[in-house]
Parts: sequence; C-alpha cells; structure tokens
Amino acid sequence: MSAKHIIAAIVASFGVAYVCDTTISDSKIFGGTTPGTVLNKGWWEETDKKFQSWPRTAGPPVVMNPISRQNFIVKPHSE
Repeated sequence: MSAKHIIAAIVASFGVAYVCDTTISDSKIFGGTTPGTVLNKGWWEETDKKFQSWPRTAGPPVVMNPISRQNFIVKPHSE
C-alpha cells in the first residue's frame, strides 16, 4: 500500500466522521434540543462569576475556565 492510499483513506475517514457528527448533533436526527444553559448568555455570565469567586487556599488565585479545563494563574498587578 502506498502513502497516497493511506492518506486518502485517512482524509476519507475524517470526511465520514464530520458528516456523521453534523448529521447527528446539529441536525438532531435522534431528537432532542439544545440545552437552555448553552443558549442563555445570562446563565453563562453567572456561572463564570461563580467560578471566579471561589476562594483558593492552596496557592495563588487562578482563573478557571470550565469549558477548556484550563486554569490560568492570575498575577497581581504591582504598580
């Protein structure tokens, strides 16, 4: 098997996966709706405020991002 066949098969599999994902999740062929928490901007802002207000006792304060699961250390501004 040559490299062009392998690359073509990988590209084709990504294409099939994309079509399946779009059909199932975006077109909702199995029913269901998008949760209100995803659509509601106010809910998102309140959740973000809640995450930012949690006290942190083990180290420096961090900015918590629940979507990407990344925590960023907040450095105090010294002027």
